[in-house]
Amino acid sequence: MKWIKDEKFIRGNIPMTKFNIRILTIGYLAIEEGDRFLDIGAGTGSISIEAAMQGAKVWAIEREPEGIELINKNKQKFNIDINIIEGQAPMDLPDISFNKCFIGGSGGNLEGIFKYLETNLEHGGIVCGNFIILKNLNQFAELLKKYNYKNIEVQLIQSSYMDNIGLMKGNNPIFIVKGEKI
Repeated sequence: MKWIKDEKFIRGNIPMTKFNIRILTIGYLAIEEGDRFLDIGAGTGSISIEAAMQGAKVWAIEREPEGIELINKNKQKFNIDINIIEGQAPMDLPDISFNKCFIGGSGGNLEGIFKYLETNLEHGGIVCGNFIILKNLNQFAELLKKYNYKNIEVQLIQSSYMDNIGLMKGNNPIFIVKGEKI
């Protein structure tokens, strides 16, 4: 497998899922050739691009114009095919089925997204979210239970990196949460 380091992505003021979290997230989603993958709140497109490189057919939705521009630029840079949707989830999501879904940003619409997934995420499909805000983490975990997902996993990842003078710099702790639809 080939993974893309953070510095290779074209970045702006839109948040991007960092390398170590991105790789763990793709692992939790068990992305493989032939998956139909939905990336909600796609940001710079880093998760979408990594998923496409693993062989998934990808739909990425983003509401911020700068994010759409960055996804397009990164899509071109890495020569990756991604279906980009400019809009808000769940209102602007297509009426097609997926077997994998990542939620990087919900715009406060987690309940509506889960209602959408009730119809559009296949049985046995995986949904995974990354959270830094405890309120959103708790709501996501409650929605997994409400909609009867199984094999729910929650992991807190805290990482640091060494800067160019040797100081360790901490990243935000990230909760990775995953469930399988029954």
